Amino acid sequence: MANFSRLMVVCFMLGTPALAAAADTKVGFVNRERILREAAPAKRAQVKLEKEFANRQTELNKMEKQGRDLEGTLQKEAVTLPEADRVAKERQLAQLTRDFQRMQREFREDLSLRQSEELASLQERANKVINEIAEKEKFDLILHEATFASPRIDITDKVIKALADK
Repeated sequence: MANFSRLMVVCFMLGTPALAAAADTKVGFVNRERILREAAPAKRAQVKLEKEFANRQTELNKMEKQGRDLEGTLQKEAVTLPEADRVAKERQLAQLTRDFQRMQREFREDLSLRQSEELASLQERANKVINEIAEKEKFDLILHEATFASPRIDITDKVIKALADK
């Protein structure tokens, strides 16, 4: 039992400096999802992307409508159309469908690439702001992933405000 008591005293003595150091540690938390949703640069990037891809989206919508119209015409007139005309319209519809699918795939790939570029830029800016806040307010650690973070250590609003000011 005496060994156990000595062990407890040693553990307590070794743990006390660690507890004192932990008490002086300043920790913060940043909710990156909120920054990506609510920060002014994120909103500007979304509007920029919408404008950048608006013409292509309009073109895809027109092509889709054209395909639906052609398909409707084929269904209505399939019985009365001469065989050659029906086959020609079916080929036209098949070609239009392939073109639409190709354009849609390219649109999605290009949009995804641009979204990734804008996201990387925003994350870089947010990291700079977080580092500035950490240095200015003397944080020892700022986390961006946690199962739980107390609102007391959440500095997300400060980061969002700082990003809006830039």
